[in-house]
Amino acid sequence: MGLIHEIDYGTKASTATRLVTLNIDGQTVSVPEGTSVMRAAMEIGTQIPKLCATDMLDSFGSCRLCLVEIDGRPGTPASCTTPAADGMVVHTQNARLAKLRRGVMELYISDHPLDCLTCSANGDCELQDMAGAVGLRDVRYGDGGANHLGQPKDFSNPYFQFDPSKCIVCSRCVRACEEVQGTFALTIEGSGFSSKVSPGISESFFDSECVSCGACVQACPTATLMEKSVVEIGQPEHSAVTTCA
Repeated sequence: MGLIHEIDYGTKASTATRLVTLNIDGQTVSVPEGTSVMRAAMEIGTQIPKLCATDMLDSFGSCRLCLVEIDGRPGTPASCTTPAADGMVVHTQNARLAKLRRGVMELYISDHPLDCLTCSANGDCELQDMAGAVGLRDVRYGDGGANHLGQPKDFSNPYFQFDPSKCIVCSRCVRACEEVQGTFALTIEGSGFSSKVSPGISESFFDSECVSCGACVQACPTATLMEKSVVEIGQPEHSAVTTCA
């Protein structure tokens, strides 16, 4: 997230020289071999909903929002982890996919604080954007069952805060810490419903191996990891391209 909005193709570009040609929603596109279906779709302006995918990180396929249909293949594979192939015919929008995506988003929102108007990421939140993109208008599940909404915030880092109640466990912060920064300070602790992002072994961010590089904050699609300055004074109003000293 940030003030300067660049096109996010969802997955990294392929360096292959051989091209493959496929059909996406009736449009023909040629891309380097090894390119994901998601990136191929974005090359022709078709944005497939996503939460765990970003072109700064390797494909992960965990959020299940980017499902597509491919002629001749069973099921609904994740477009971020499916490589484009010659002759492939892909469908990114139909009633079945819309229903599946709304169902997935409904589960995310059912375990997420509904405080968008007062949230520090309001207007710059990918979860908020994707809820609108998939047409979610109602959440059938109440808040009487088990949830993660009451987890305490971690204010120990001097530059950013960590609010686990808003975490969707997309692992983007963990992957950014590993793939971009190479610090390996974050991990996913537990499994299933008990899984959560953790700095070190149940440590605070200040006591962990975190070097405050900000890669995790940049990668986070929600307000789980937010700069304290943004929380205190709001989203930036302008930007400047400069060279870091």
